[in-house]
Amino acid sequence: MEFAVEHRVEKDLTVVTISGEIDVFTSPRLRERLLDIIDNGALHLVVDLSEVTFLDSTGLGVLVGIYHRLRARDGSMSFMGVNDRVRRVFHVTQLTKIFVLHRTLDEALAAHEAAAAGGQGGTKSQTTR
Repeated sequence: MEFAVEHRVEKDLTVVTISGEIDVFTSPRLRERLLDIIDNGALHLVVDLSEVTFLDSTGLGVLVGIYHRLRARDGSMSFMGVNDRVRRVFHVTQLTKIFVLHRTLDEALAAHEAAAAGGQGGTKSQTTR
């Protein structure tokens, strides 16, 4: 599968769909694309990882960096569609303590709307397993 990053807006969330492997070779392109999306005004991202087949520490570093950049702007980032292999990487690295993993886009949208209604910018909610 070829590496690709696409995005669209659903309500006030930007859904970023990543496909392929996120590794030392593709991470610079991922970082560049995510920074472009943020620089064009996106503050709240839901990253769809359902088509990601591999994620290494370099890719995790990019995701953590983007998360911190968004938080500094009162933005948020959560994930959806995480397969078992990638979910295990999040758990082993204990990134589930800062990242929210949703099963579906509807779940991510509902969590974001609840957080916005509560006056919070983030989408922090219970992590799904």
